[in-house]
Amino acid sequence: MSKFQNIFKPDAKYKPFFLSMLIFGIACGLYKGILDNYLAEIVAMTEFDKGVSEFFRELPGLMFIFILAVLYMFSAEKIYKIGAIIMLIGMCMHAIVPPSIALVILAMFVFSLGEHMLIGMRNTLCLEYAKKDHGGEALGLQNSTFQIGNLAGFAVIIIVFSIFASTGQLFSAVFWGTALVMLLGVASSLQMTGHSATDETKRRFYFRKKYNKFYMLEVFYGARKQIFLTFGPYVLVLFYDANAMVMSLLFAVSAVCCFFASPVVGKIIDRIGYKTVMIADTLILVIVCFFYGFAHHIFPMQIAFIICCVNYVLDSVISLASMATAVYVQDLSENTDEVRATLSTGLSVNHLISVLIALFGGWVWKVLGIETLFVLSALLGLANSAYAATIKVKK
Repeated sequence: MSKFQNIFKPDAKYKPFFLSMLIFGIACGLYKGILDNYLAEIVAMTEFDKGVSEFFRELPGLMFIFILAVLYMFSAEKIYKIGAIIMLIGMCMHAIVPPSIALVILAMFVFSLGEHMLIGMRNTLCLEYAKKDHGGEALGLQNSTFQIGNLAGFAVIIIVFSIFASTGQLFSAVFWGTALVMLLGVASSLQMTGHSATDETKRRFYFRKKYNKFYMLEVFYGARKQIFLTFGPYVLVLFYDANAMVMSLLFAVSAVCCFFASPVVGKIIDRIGYKTVMIADTLILVIVCFFYGFAHHIFPMQIAFIICCVNYVLDSVISLASMATAVYVQDLSENTDEVRATLSTGLSVNHLISVLIALFGGWVWKVLGIETLFVLSALLGLANSAYAATIKVKK
């Protein structure tokens, strides 16, 4: 606790905020741990249906800047609380609605809407509560708290699905349990009584000519990220029959690897430069995509499954190299506000391409197969590398 006292202002309501972050982390771990299996096993979503569901799940990220514009009079705490309540409603919908594709997608959209509101405010609140010159430590502590909650949620799913058979009743019970956990998170968030201002840079689009290459890089990254985020786990569930216990174990391993790899990747960016990292990470992605799309043609199915699991973790780690684009923006910018405004606009550009690629990717998988889908991802990676190579680095 003394560490928290050193980082945060004594009058700040950081305790209920961090407690809510831990609880919501557990809930998100539970939700992510079963969602793909629920969609495949119970809802019977096809490849194309999954793309449609991701279109609506990512839509709130694109809408977020407009949501903030509507709620401009509300404090960051109030928007955080509203987001938490909407997330809870979405989770209750998952527990209540029958496994109809349309109703489940609606539940996913409601949950995602609340989640994006909560995610959009948590950095603002964390920085507001932190003492001067302790913002970086505060954000790191917040991220670690959420990740610990995620891992706890994954651990529960691993235990539950190793004991009980995977049925519709079990998925429903987990959704109800997650809703109960989220209710505790909402109760904790209601104890936050501050009136922090929302981040002005997130309320508007900020375009300047000198950032054109950054915006284009966000297009490539958003497209390639969405293919793996949407279809990477679903390939393991639909094509290789991975159950919820295996998927949660994979997510947990991936989270632990990213936890330890994140500072290492940051040091590499500082040492060899953001341009080199931008080029190298997408070249590695080509190898990842090749094995993800063609491993089952080269190896027996069990070996191919293990290779795809390893590649999923590897993709999660190399995705950390996206930090290089933030360093690139910082290198071009004139002040901190400009950095925040540009990164916020980049996030909107990222979500715009994400919602489109989710639909297109589902169609490609259904019509042309997973091989073509991941060849497309590899080509996007190569295009990203080629474009990053044109960046002029300040001496």
